[in-house]
Amino acid sequence: MKKLLIASAVSAAFAAPTVALAQAARAPTLSQVLDASGLNVSGYLDAGYSYANRNVEAGGFSNRVFDSQNNSFALHQFGLQVAKQPSRGFGGVVNITVGSDAQFIHSFPEGVAANTFDLTQAYGQYSTGGLTLMAGKFVTLAGSEVIWSPSNSNFSRSILFGAIPFTHTGVRAGYAVSDTVTLYGGINNGWDQLTDANKGKTVELGASIIPNKALTINVTGYFGQERATTPGAPPASGVAQDQRQLLNVVATYTINNRMSAGGEILSVTQDRAAGSAKYNGLAGYFTYNLNREWRVAARAEMFDDKNNFHFGPNNQPAGTDVKYNEITATLAYLPNSSVELRTELRLDRANNAVFRNSDGTTAKSLQTLGFQGIYKF
Repeated sequence: MKKLLIASAVSAAFAAPTVALAQAARAPTLSQVLDASGLNVSGYLDAGYSYANRNVEAGGFSNRVFDSQNNSFALHQFGLQVAKQPSRGFGGVVNITVGSDAQFIHSFPEGVAANTFDLTQAYGQYSTGGLTLMAGKFVTLAGSEVIWSPSNSNFSRSILFGAIPFTHTGVRAGYAVSDTVTLYGGINNGWDQLTDANKGKTVELGASIIPNKALTINVTGYFGQERATTPGAPPASGVAQDQRQLLNVVATYTINNRMSAGGEILSVTQDRAAGSAKYNGLAGYFTYNLNREWRVAARAEMFDDKNNFHFGPNNQPAGTDVKYNEITATLAYLPNSSVELRTELRLDRANNAVFRNSDGTTAKSLQTLGFQGIYKF
């Protein structure tokens, strides 16, 4: 009997590590835990090099939002998003942007130029049937291009990208009327305002129309009281707030499984003490996948800054009508689904000498070269 007890104890001692290892082997992975919870975690690293033949930094002039470096490497963005967006019930999204680009997308009163961290989105949502309700801070409905770098086909952003709001804080509702039409509506603090810089609110209206599998059309409008000056700055000539209207139409068309094309129209009007100001623009896009690893993309756009309202002062007298156009060509190499390497050439021109050289002289053109690496996870 004593021998039997000793043998059983020895067997149990040897079996215990085996059981522990088996239990450890069955422990769920982080991916399994996230899948079970309904959470989706995604992100990317965006780093690159930019060269400009004019001075686009301090003391110069740039019509770009992000790639405004004369000759520099930069960590443009580390983007991270955690989302739970069930088709029914409550969910939410948190999205942060870290890097040099984050300095330019802050909402009032966050706007500290040296701050390279931005809470780009943070909102809760509720979905039921075809209705989705959102409350918090979220990206704008307007525009073809977005802050999230992997979703764009070019390295640099368009002029139009910098002429629309980045984010809004408020409430938004989306309702899928059918499989082809979704309507949007909301009220928010205005353009890039975490807290309202004035007493007025901005109304958001939009529609997404998919007449067939190849074509998507998005129409967006923003209407509200916005100061012609920077949010938080003293009102010009004692005018506390003025009316601003934005109308934006974006269309994308899939030609075949390799080619796609798109277009964008933008019109913005702003009431102000000095008289009404306006700017409008037009952009066209083309993308062609040579094969699974190589892709070419092109963009051409025109931008009419009437009264020099959007970009001024830019070496031109106040009220000067300045017209811009640009063409961009990008070659991308995609060795796998996580990595994308891009080379870009871009030429900008203006009807007036708005660009500035390092010696202080001015010019009507700007040429840039860019290299970009994106890692997605």
